Amino acid sequence: MTKSAWQGQWIWNEGEESPRNEWRCFRKTFEVPAGGWDEANFRITADSRYVLTINGHRLGRGPVRSWPFEQSYDTYDVAHLLLAGQSNTISVLVQHFGVSTFYYIRGRGGLLAQLDLKLSDKAVFTLGTDDSWLTSRHLGQHPRSPRMSCQQAFAEYVDASLWDEAWVLPQYDDSSWSPAKVVGPVGTGPWTTLKERDIPMLTEEQVYPVRVESLHQVKPFSWSTAIDLRNHMAPGSEDHSNLVGYTGYLAVVLHAAAPTSAILGFPYSYEGFGACTLNGQRIDPVQFTGTLPEKYVEIELLQGDNLFVMHVSGKAHTGKLHMGLYAETPIELRFPGYVEGAGSPFLTIGPFDTAVYLDHQDGRELDLEIPLYKEVLEKIKSAADLELYRTWLKPVDVKFVSEADVFGLCVWKKEAIRHDVPSSLQNMVIANSAAASIPAYPGYDTECVVDFGKELSGYLSFELEAEEGTIVDLYGFEYMLGDYRQDMFGLDNTLRYVCKQGRQQYVSSVRRGLRYVMLTVRSGGAPVKIYEVKMLQSNYPVAEVGRFQCSDPLLNDIWQISQHTTKLCMEDTFVDCPAYEQVFWVGDARNEALVSNYLYGVNDIVKRCLRLVPGSKVQTPLYADQVPSGWSSVIPNWTFFWAIACQEYYEQTGDRLFAEEMYPHIKYTLDHYLAQIDENGLFNIKGWNLLDWSPIDQPNEGIVTHQNCFLMKTLFTAAEMASKFGDLQGQASMTEAAEALRTAINLHLWNAEEQAYIDCIHADGRRSDILSMQTQVVAYLTGVAEGERKERMDHFLIDTPKHFVQIGSPFMSFFYYEALAESGRVSEIVADIRNNYGQMIDSGATTCWEMYPNFAENRANPNMLSRSHCHAWSAAPAYFLGKEVLGIQMAAPGWSEVVIAPGPSGLAWARGAVPLPDAGRIDVDWRVDESAKRIHITVQHPKHIKVTVKIPDGYQGEIVRKTSFGVL
Repeated sequence: MTKSAWQGQWIWNEGEESPRNEWRCFRKTFEVPAGGWDEANFRITADSRYVLTINGHRLGRGPVRSWPFEQSYDTYDVAHLLLAGQSNTISVLVQHFGVSTFYYIRGRGGLLAQLDLKLSDKAVFTLGTDDSWLTSRHLGQHPRSPRMSCQQAFAEYVDASLWDEAWVLPQYDDSSWSPAKVVGPVGTGPWTTLKERDIPMLTEEQVYPVRVESLHQVKPFSWSTAIDLRNHMAPGSEDHSNLVGYTGYLAVVLHAAAPTSAILGFPYSYEGFGACTLNGQRIDPVQFTGTLPEKYVEIELLQGDNLFVMHVSGKAHTGKLHMGLYAETPIELRFPGYVEGAGSPFLTIGPFDTAVYLDHQDGRELDLEIPLYKEVLEKIKSAADLELYRTWLKPVDVKFVSEADVFGLCVWKKEAIRHDVPSSLQNMVIANSAAASIPAYPGYDTECVVDFGKELSGYLSFELEAEEGTIVDLYGFEYMLGDYRQDMFGLDNTLRYVCKQGRQQYVSSVRRGLRYVMLTVRSGGAPVKIYEVKMLQSNYPVAEVGRFQCSDPLLNDIWQISQHTTKLCMEDTFVDCPAYEQVFWVGDARNEALVSNYLYGVNDIVKRCLRLVPGSKVQTPLYADQVPSGWSSVIPNWTFFWAIACQEYYEQTGDRLFAEEMYPHIKYTLDHYLAQIDENGLFNIKGWNLLDWSPIDQPNEGIVTHQNCFLMKTLFTAAEMASKFGDLQGQASMTEAAEALRTAINLHLWNAEEQAYIDCIHADGRRSDILSMQTQVVAYLTGVAEGERKERMDHFLIDTPKHFVQIGSPFMSFFYYEALAESGRVSEIVADIRNNYGQMIDSGATTCWEMYPNFAENRANPNMLSRSHCHAWSAAPAYFLGKEVLGIQMAAPGWSEVVIAPGPSGLAWARGAVPLPDAGRIDVDWRVDESAKRIHITVQHPKHIKVTVKIPDGYQGEIVRKTSFGVL
């Protein structure tokens, strides 16, 4: 059906244009003409996210992430859902963030939709959003729930007793709702253009847990909250995700009916936590207990008012203070007074100074010498002393103070008494079983941990029966081992649900990643019956065409977790991880695309990722490292990897038109990078000069060797693209720039004594005295090292001096494996995979970790083996086991030619498949008789593919060729 012109208009509600964390519901009831129709399409988009229901059937979620000036919309075929000649109802839940994140740039609340029917008599029926639609705020959703993280929006808090989830059904009485307000027609800013969704809808597959892991009766904090200091202290910071700084103090009165002991806790102390006083007395830092980032202290409260003041200055992305209090007697939090309150018991003294920082650039340091600022903790002994700072007192608006910090309640417990899990309780994880009754313990909460058996990504759903007002908290996390639980510090992965009376079901609207769910019934009331807990697993739709098996069970396990990791990190773009961030990091996606090629062979997601990147030129001509994002951040290597990935996409698909489309964008940003070449001919920049988490010398200002190498590689890649499209001038200029850069690198960044490349030259001209494996690998891989120097690098690949910094992340290992493959050392790839990924398997991994378990950098807690336990930048084995061990390698664009070059590496056999980008796959099965040094290779492939088989050196071979239609 040819889509008609947009007649629907953007709609929202009277009031604030971009409200903070607002869920708004929209309905339209209408009659469809009798007589039927040939086609029925429904187009929809929203700012920020929507859930669409038609006649009670939940149809989909969207839109995909996009730049606001290229707002994406979705199209659904709804012919099967509409009732001819009858009343029909469209229901849409719109979640407006009201803040920028790492995957969304703040716009304003809005919904745009249009139904187009091509009737049987050839007439067209059109229904669009306008002021005849009805709207209501979702009255059960708490907009004061805390931010999940700086990368994401808000945690979920829903009171089912205040809202009827039947609002999506046709028979719902919406007479109390208000007419929607028209914002404007299509083209209204910030959504100046619309772009149709360019990938399929994501999956939703029901997955149940495998067991109830544990049962405890617990006592958490008596009171808790999370305070958004960032948006309070730095108004306007909602519009971006850049780092902000502020100086000031937080104050609150703790009112005790009688003298009492209490425990004051800060479950995440990395932001907002500083020196503090109680009634003018400094709390000694040595009094705090807890393993970082947790901090807890026992305090003595006097009868009546007790003034607590905390230093909250610093630089922050999220700027969220987690705070909790435990006491046996009631403690009331009161506003300190002297200024009109804002609904919360908190006020700040300050901010005395604020600043916004562009990523890794020079920024004004906060003024720490303001006399009044320096003296606060010494001068304020009681609430009366706040009068000294009247002009600096600023009440904390209640919207920035959450009703409860569910994360803190789940992390810290005063008591936790373990019980054996009754067999009847396992019913809660079994589909279609009897209900599981959650036991109640008077005076305690009841906590169950359920295990899904492996990492998942999607939407939590549950069904239960409870009394009205019963609180059920759910907290998702990724890892447990024995008695150790790795809490997800920096991510509030929680859902609070307040029950209505009776049996009820809830489907979350917030995407999250997890393996375990801690389900806690609060307050020891009447038992709660749980009928089911499940995840709606949601990812880019793929068929598991790629396969790998071999004679080593460990490698098989490693391949499986690599496959699962890649799948979970394929959403509407590739994402770094499904839990912590859900962010499209541009550089990560280059490697993830190569892995995906060998597993799934899907192209649209790769193309959409690559197309999103140039949109960031509105932020920087160097292109941002994560897009679309409110954080204006550049990692030069990530831009270089994006340009290389554009060429690799062409090689994978043979899609010349797409490569031609991307080439001007590549040339544009490279022109701006070349403007950073200094008088010595080297790339010299101030920025986030990252490659690996290891302590290599990669300063944020100066000349970083690996960055210069990758820029040279990118220039050669762009020159190759220029030659394809007849840009002879561009080809010549970029080739010349690449050659000049290679010369400069070899002249200035070589250590003759060590016969190795140094890591960098600092901004003050100091040559780095650090040598690293990373720099040598990149110099080899990019072709900077030639002749004897290349031979030297080749030696370092397998015999690295002990004083060189070693590889510290699976991401860097991808480039190491590429270098080993280029040098023909497949056995070393396999050995490294066994060693490093084998540690993950030994520790119970079901997905690949962001860091190696034995790598201690960036970890305050020695028990924390990795930050993220599902990170697709680490899924390299799925690519290299298929390409180098199984031996299936593309030899011409679009896989029109293929080379089969097995790398036995001590294995007795291997078999598997690699998908082709358009149709079919390559199947390979090889077996080795090591005593006779013979290898038997069976290859099956589509008839039109030219396949060359190479027998490994030192072996004699027998080859059986098959096409999809029989033996050749």
